[in-house]
Amino acid sequence: MDLTPTENLILVTRDQKGIATITINRPKSLNSLTRPMMMRLARQINALGKDESVLVIVLTGSGRAFCSGVDLTAAEEVFKGDVKDVETDPVAQMELCKKPIIGAINGFAVTAGFEISLACDILIAAKGAKFMDTHSRFGIFPSWGLSQKLSRIIGANRAREASLTAMPISAEQAEKWGLVNHVVEEGKVLNKAREVAEAIMKNNQDLVLRYKAVINDGLKLDLGHALSLEKERAHAYYNGMSKDQFQKMQEFIVGRASKKPSSKL
Repeated sequence: MDLTPTENLILVTRDQKGIATITINRPKSLNSLTRPMMMRLARQINALGKDESVLVIVLTGSGRAFCSGVDLTAAEEVFKGDVKDVETDPVAQMELCKKPIIGAINGFAVTAGFEISLACDILIAAKGAKFMDTHSRFGIFPSWGLSQKLSRIIGANRAREASLTAMPISAEQAEKWGLVNHVVEEGKVLNKAREVAEAIMKNNQDLVLRYKAVINDGLKLDLGHALSLEKERAHAYYNGMSKDQFQKMQEFIVGRASKKPSSKL
């Protein structure tokens, strides 16, 4: 039994730039999740989402794994708990979080760990990282979205193969399929995640939050309704702007046009 205090198993750090990093820190157990860890992870995501000094959240794991899933020695405690309790559900809290969440996948992302990675907005993976869905192997029914999200990202046939065979998806294959944004050398995953975070933070933060929301909310709809959603939110956004805000927007655009374009990620 792991007697390490839960706050040491889910570590949270903040830097002065506005990046908060959450580290799943149970490396001897490949960062498998106990019920208290899941509750702390959910509450930390909720708190960081409300913290005005935090602009981007980076989620990673220590050691050889991002997260190897639920600790099956405590499976009954986890699976027979209230799976509909949004406040203590880390994936639900990630989906409710308005801030961009970058997953820094440094090793195995297995089952629940795979589901947590799918709740991130952007994924950076190390070359040795592997994504694996073992629900069917162990007789566990998915409840954090893997059965629905993966097929929408990589296609139904690929998702069926990954989930019904429980075979791993390499970082390189995940990148080819559009599951992962960048694959980097071992040990460089956090550096790349911070690089992407810093690029996000250079932009208009109000629009960043609104843009994440309209993309994620639109993904839940068919294309026609999603396009209507974009129109509605654009109309509300511009209707809420004053003449002074339009003037500042024009001045900002003119100022940016006079500068050299920034380098690509």
